[in-house]
Amino acid sequence: MLAEDPDVAEQGITVVRRERGLVLYGEVESPHRREEILRRVTERFPDLPITSDIGVIRTQAPTEVEELP
Repeated sequence: MLAEDPDVAEQGITVVRRERGLVLYGEVESPHRREEILRRVTERFPDLPITSDIGVIRTQAPTEVEELP
């Protein structure tokens, strides 16, 4: 669902069914994107408790040039 939705197109999220609901794992580029994913999953499965273990990765450009030996 998350990978095929053109507004989300997120392939880095794993959804695991647990005894008491769904757990989402992975990393996204912003807190807004994480909230959007959680909103869509909650809409799709309104009767299941959703737990998020989705982290936000750094998306800023590096501040220093990396020099290799």
